[in-house]
Formats: sequence, C-alpha cells, structure tokens
Amino acid sequence: MNNNQVPLLLRFLWFVFVGFWLGGIVITIAWFACITVVGLPLGLWLFNRLPLVMTLKESEIQTKVVVRDGQFLIHKRRPDQLPLVIRFLYFVLIGWWLAAIWLSIAYGFTLSIIGMPIAFWMYNRVPLVIWLTEP
Repeated sequence: MNNNQVPLLLRFLWFVFVGFWLGGIVITIAWFACITVVGLPLGLWLFNRLPLVMTLKESEIQTKVVVRDGQFLIHKRRPDQLPLVIRFLYFVLIGWWLAAIWLSIAYGFTLSIIGMPIAFWMYNRVPLVIWLTEP
C-alpha cells in the first residue's frame, strides 16, 4: 500500500456519509461549468478529481522517476491528444449531451454495491466522453 493512500475503511465511510451526495453536487457543478465553454477548464478539473471527492482516491497519473545528477526528477506522462479543433467540435456536437447521459448512468450505478466498480470506471472516463481527453 502507498503511504499516501487513505485506508479502505475510511474511504468507504467517507463515501457512505459524505462522498455520495458531495459527488452528485460536484458532478452537477462540473457539467454546468463544461457546457458554458468558458468554464470548461474548471469542469474538466472537477471531473478529474471526482474519485478524490467521492472516495478519497488519489489520481492515478502515470509517473516516471528518473535519477539524474543525484536528484530525483518526476515526469508525469500525459497521453497524446487529438488537435484542439477536433476536440472542440466533438464537445459542441456530441460531448456535452453524451456526458450528461454518461454521468446519469454512472451516478445510478453508485446506488448499488454491485454497480459501484462500473460507476467509478465510468467517472474516470468522463474527460474522454466529454472532451476526448485522457485524464
């Protein structure tokens, strides 16, 4: 277990008593921020932090640690992205309404224990659904 990771029992209690309703609020705020286009960066930022808000789970950005001249350098890997024009057209034509449907289904899955793994898998893919961006 990573030393920075919150214990599973605490994460579960957080989700049951706080994360479920707080996650619903954050989803709503993030989606409305995204559809204003001006608030798109804020909305995507909130969507990327949804697992943290709902379950205190840290982001899984791939990192690479390199030792150079006796110093540790951390490189965060971001996947290649499509051109901005294509992502913007996708967002305007498809992304905003598809994300609303996607998030509604994901939030519905959080109502059952069996559906929770699917819900959090779906939450992790919201930036891809709304903006064609890997988190």
